Amino acid sequence: MSLPLARPLARPAIPVIRRVPWTLVIFLLLLPLPWIGSRYSTFLGTEITIDALFAVSLNLLLGTTGLVSFGHVAYFGIGAYVCGILMKTYGMSFAIAFPAAGLGAAAFSVVFGFFCVRLTKIYFAMLTLAFSQIIWAVCFKWNAVTGGDQGIADVPFPDMQWMTAIPGVSQLSPNGRLYLLTLTLVALSIAAIGQITRSPFGRMLTAIRDNRERAAFIGLNVRAYELAVFVVAGGFAGLSGALYGIFTRGVFPDYVFWPKSAEVMIMTILGGMNFFWGPPVGALVLVWLNQEITNYTEYWPFVLGTMLLVLLFALPGGVLGGLARLYGALRRRAAPRDGQHAARQDDHHAARRDA
Repeated sequence: MSLPLARPLARPAIPVIRRVPWTLVIFLLLLPLPWIGSRYSTFLGTEITIDALFAVSLNLLLGTTGLVSFGHVAYFGIGAYVCGILMKTYGMSFAIAFPAAGLGAAAFSVVFGFFCVRLTKIYFAMLTLAFSQIIWAVCFKWNAVTGGDQGIADVPFPDMQWMTAIPGVSQLSPNGRLYLLTLTLVALSIAAIGQITRSPFGRMLTAIRDNRERAAFIGLNVRAYELAVFVVAGGFAGLSGALYGIFTRGVFPDYVFWPKSAEVMIMTILGGMNFFWGPPVGALVLVWLNQEITNYTEYWPFVLGTMLLVLLFALPGGVLGGLARLYGALRRRAAPRDGQHAARQDDHHAARRDA
């Protein structure tokens, strides 16, 4: 009687979906938009791309670390003002003004975060809101630097003449070239944020989110980690603000007002804050809904609010959370069939061995 051959142990397979370089894939999918889409679609794509980076930067605090910030718009506005002032008032190039915007926002994040991380939960959230209101008041009143309530109009476009050396780009309009520049910078920024969340540093942030007290008990300096991620998130928010100021050709106090914080919070929750690509999906859904509804009714705030309520109640885990639950349900329904098929195969092999 021969012994049945043992099956080799199956290696724990990493889901294929996690091995896909999604940043590169999405970048390549969106790259042809200026050539194949209309001016309106290019305009909308630029806005969604910038909002996606802003939402992903917030999710470093909200989804990764468990910190609810109502004042994240402060660093978005600081980045917009720094870039706008340097480019228009001082005539600096975009290559200098853009990184300076991120550094300026990160510098303010260090100062504000030093005080914010000493509080937790709702007190942390309210202090971030208080700091953002201080920044708004400064931008609204400091006429000599920020332009006051008139803001800074006619922020110049970056010099994109060098892009004409790329085949096919010379035929694009300035808005098309700006889209390509924005998409490239946002893709690099999101890739960097992805590396941060997957790094050991990101794992420590997740541990703090799951259980702050236990993380402190095992030796983590919780405040230091929270301050570090606060600064990183603020820096990337500043970069998105710099791009937004150039996209709208102006920087205004509304960019620092609290409704903008509520908007990016909705994007993050709507897409799914427990998923890395949830905030970009939320940005896509919110901006698209906003643009479409305003075309059909003057009561668009009521309609948009109602639709958002329905989406948030129907999909408490966000759009990606709903898709993940649907995928899990389909896999559970398919699992019994696969098990029955495997059992029949085993019975067939056993019968052949006995024969």
